[in-house]
Amino acid sequence: MIEFKNVCKKYPNGTLALDDVSLTINDGEFVFIVGESGAGKSTMLKTLFREEKISSGSLTVDGYDLVKIKNRQIPHYRRKLGIVFQDFRLFPDKTVFENVAFAMRVIGEPTRSIKRRVPTILSIVGLQDKYNDFPRELSGGEQQRVALARALANNPSIIIADEPTGNVDPKMSLDIMNLLLKIQKRGKTVLVVTHEKNFVDYFQQRVITIKNGKIVDDKVGGMFDA
Repeated sequence: MIEFKNVCKKYPNGTLALDDVSLTINDGEFVFIVGESGAGKSTMLKTLFREEKISSGSLTVDGYDLVKIKNRQIPHYRRKLGIVFQDFRLFPDKTVFENVAFAMRVIGEPTRSIKRRVPTILSIVGLQDKYNDFPRELSGGEQQRVALARALANNPSIIIADEPTGNVDPKMSLDIMNLLLKIQKRGKTVLVVTHEKNFVDYFQQRVITIKNGKIVDDKVGGMFDA
């Protein structure tokens, strides 16, 4: 579970990026987070990644208190999160298999486990025939699916996708969103930050709207004001 209680984040220049945010996201939910540029979405993600500390209030994620967490605990906490970025962030000189395996190698996963798990993950995202390909040989949508596979590599409980359809065409965008829903149905909590109004309306999930650092709407059923 993710729980913000009266969270404020104020930067040294005086900018109040999050203003008294209270919010609960239960395990296994699919949630869109929407709002204009500068609304506070990126700051919210940074506090979840623990790249930024909140200024006041409380923030807990899967039992971790992100106010009191010690620095040495942060890498272990982050294993609960699978992050998918708009710009893919793949290693161009590594194959699909190696890009996904990398996430497992950095935490010391045994080679035997990597060889067994990576093909399974690639099958989930529909890339079982691409594991020897390099990113340059893939379409934008396929590269985003590799990024999603990498996010799943260490079996996180939460997937956070930051504008995951920003660099792919409309058909691939729909594929990516359907894939995220498929992953949610496997028991993951999925948060999607997006400006894609059509997808938010189409998929009819919970939508949290942020404006000027405040939550101004939180409802189930899609639809948000453009």
